Amino acid sequence: QVQLVESGGGLVQPGGSLRLSCSASGSIFSINAMGWYRQAPGKQRELVAAITSGGSTSYADSVKGRFTISKDRAKNTVYLQMNSLKPEDTAVYYCNAERVLTSTFVGNLWGQGTQVTVSS
Repeated sequence: QVQLVESGGGLVQPGGSLRLSCSASGSIFSINAMGWYRQAPGKQRELVAAITSGGSTSYADSVKGRFTISKDRAKNTVYLQMNSLKPEDTAVYYCNAERVLTSTFVGNLWGQGTQVTVSS
């Protein structure tokens, strides 16, 4: 069974840093792209950052220059390094994998979500 497992959330003070990790488990042939979304209370889920299988990255304007997405292709793992965190970054962060291909599955996957709270 293929699934995404996230880790790394928590409570941090403004200006601090956190690193989120997301690993896709299972016998995976390929993943088209992986990304991080977030959803704050009362708001819609939004794309934070994404990285394609070729290594191209994209970021929401609100996190450019502060967040960095990277991946370990061999481990099917994606990371989100978050620096200079602000209270408005507080949200549940969800990992997404696009067009996951295994011997028995083709589709998109979501992680369970990890809470990031930025507060003094």
